[in-house]
Amino acid sequence: MIVRKLRLQRGWSQEQLAELTGLSIRTIQRIERGSKPGLETIKSLASVFEVDPATFESGADDMSEQPLKVDEVEAMQYVKGIKEFYSHVLMYVVFTSVFLFSGGHQIEHIYWPFMGWGLGVLLHGCWAYEVFGWLSPRWERKMVEKRLGRKL
Repeated sequence: MIVRKLRLQRGWSQEQLAELTGLSIRTIQRIERGSKPGLETIKSLASVFEVDPATFESGADDMSEQPLKVDEVEAMQYVKGIKEFYSHVLMYVVFTSVFLFSGGHQIEHIYWPFMGWGLGVLLHGCWAYEVFGWLSPRWERKMVEKRLGRKL
């Protein structure tokens, strides 16, 4: 998680980080998922991020699990929701395109399920982009603060 956090702070993509460090994109992905990097990899990362190599070494407790701030967690959940929405849109477009181009357009009553699914995709987008304020992470936080009678 520390590599991902440092990478995102600088606004770099995984590809850019791989290019700067001389590592493969796959290696960057593995490290961000929690795999232990080798010594040369640690040196490359430390050099690019201008930090001490000990930052990336994991001892008894894993350095990749540094505590995140509340706003960082909320931002990551927001981005994850948008990512899930885009994959839902992609699945909808691919499935309906394949079905319609394979002769499925001849069955008139099949349009109703596709319209229902499309409505579901639309609602998923509204939910991901927090068009509806209720039941969002901010709403949850506000309700918890109200229940506790204090700020989190």
